[in-house]
Amino acid sequence: MGFSDEQLERYSRHIILKEVGVKGQKKLLQSRVLIIGTGGLGAPAAMFLAAAGVGTIGLVDFDGVELSNLQRQIIHLTKDVGKPKVISGRETIGEMNPDVEVVPYQEWVSSGNIQDIIWDRDYDFIIDGTDNFPAKFLINDACVLSGKPFSHAGIIRFQGQTMTYVPGQGPCYRCIFKNPPPADSVPTCKQAGVLGVMGGIIGTIQATEAIKYILGLGDLLTGALLTYDALKMEFRRVKLPHNKKCQVCGEEPSITELIDYEQAACDLN
Repeated sequence: MGFSDEQLERYSRHIILKEVGVKGQKKLLQSRVLIIGTGGLGAPAAMFLAAAGVGTIGLVDFDGVELSNLQRQIIHLTKDVGKPKVISGRETIGEMNPDVEVVPYQEWVSSGNIQDIIWDRDYDFIIDGTDNFPAKFLINDACVLSGKPFSHAGIIRFQGQTMTYVPGQGPCYRCIFKNPPPADSVPTCKQAGVLGVMGGIIGTIQATEAIKYILGLGDLLTGALLTYDALKMEFRRVKLPHNKKCQVCGEEPSITELIDYEQAACDLN
């Protein structure tokens, strides 16, 4: 695979990095990343991955663009209100980088379709950009059972958190949080609010993790939870142990099939 003059110019700032170079940029162009949720987290993650030249980006989201989304979901514009988010996202990415193939999935993820979506293009890395516990546990379990790496994240008000799971390299999401909280015990983003830039800060970290994984660079957030408090302008990295008794990735897992939980809520208190 050779580069055109246009591609050499487009990706020149990557190519001059010795850690990336021509070989690394080719890896990015041949890679496939699935983003579940094209909202506050998924929007900036998708845009930076597209700009970086990730060759195939899958976008999963059932919702349409609403005016209230535009305060933080930067992949959508005012003219896109009412349009399916995955279509709006595909159009924005298409205008940004024609090298990128965008695969839209306008559907809710569930136990009945998530693995089919993951394996549809045999995605290399999954980004969880959802805002509710049922989806987060479903994505975790599907990735663990499918042997796929993924980035978890959650934002609410002025706080955010993220961690990365790689098979055989540290804990999964369920190792730490075990089960969804009781119904109505955690407010939703719609109820509690969220500072618009939070998605950009945490979502771009997720995109960074995906790129690092694809290129085999640096240290991933495996075995660690990175938290961010915007009011204190403070990041904290908390070590996380692997739970050998984890229900899905432990030595004797009790969860061998996917579960559809009820109750939608944001990920942080």
